[in-house]
Amino acid sequence: MMLNKKMKMSELVEANFHLLGILSRLGIRGSFSDHTVEEICNRYFIDPDTFILICTVYSGREIKPTEEQLRHCKAEDLLLYLHSSHEYYVNSALAKLAPSIEEMIRPTQPVRQKVFRQFFNDYRTELEKHFAYEEQVVIPYVRQLLEDKVPSGYSISRFREAHSNIEESLSDLKNLIMQSMPPECDGEPRIEVLSNIFHLQEDLKHHTYIEDDILVPLVELYEKRVPGFGRPPRTEDLEENRNDLSDREKEVLILVARGLLNKEIADKLHISINTVITHRKNITRKTGIKTAPGLTVYAILNGLVDINSIE
Repeated sequence: MMLNKKMKMSELVEANFHLLGILSRLGIRGSFSDHTVEEICNRYFIDPDTFILICTVYSGREIKPTEEQLRHCKAEDLLLYLHSSHEYYVNSALAKLAPSIEEMIRPTQPVRQKVFRQFFNDYRTELEKHFAYEEQVVIPYVRQLLEDKVPSGYSISRFREAHSNIEESLSDLKNLIMQSMPPECDGEPRIEVLSNIFHLQEDLKHHTYIEDDILVPLVELYEKRVPGFGRPPRTEDLEENRNDLSDREKEVLILVARGLLNKEIADKLHISINTVITHRKNITRKTGIKTAPGLTVYAILNGLVDINSIE
């Protein structure tokens, strides 16, 4: 169904009930009766075009907005959505996930509990730092532009260059749970954890898309009024299938888990740095795990390294 501001709000929610979360983040409450999306948005002082654009992304249609669509988009409402989403992820989604993980790992040995607990806490810290940067730097910067002020020493291109993938560590956690949890962890808690992670991962994917493909080009339109702002190219992440690790890849993985850098691994194994990089790409491709902390946990849980050997 093509979403539009003239349709009834109840029809929009019926088309995708997950959009109820977006309504909540934008402060839209109560019953809808027969009111249209436009009428409900106007009641809450939300721009209907911006609202429809956000809902379209969350309905699985990753559109590339035209310049005309962006000019009809209200940046202040995007910032409201981003701020409310940050609060939801930290104070609701992760807060709900934490006790589920504790319940899931309860039957395991203390050493496994420690590994999983630390990995999750590290991810939470990573996410909080990521959002803090956006709250303290990016959002205030955009608001200054909206007020026709010209902040010095910053541009939205710097945000794009530094914008990390907040789904990677979560994807690693998901893959570790699916591939490396002992049989005693099978049961409802594990299903609940995986369900919450899949939901959060999908939500974060849409959130990131709105930042990169709607907010950034919209802010660039504002920056056009200021000479000297550039638009660096985007990079895209690739996802591949996973297979069993070779003996050499296991050797590289063990050294990664022990904290060695690529050059140190190359020297220890008497191979080139390029070969090490190739092995690490293959390890990521086969395990689905991209971060060094995630690979460390994978190595521990699969018996490749002893946790006591990790500094």
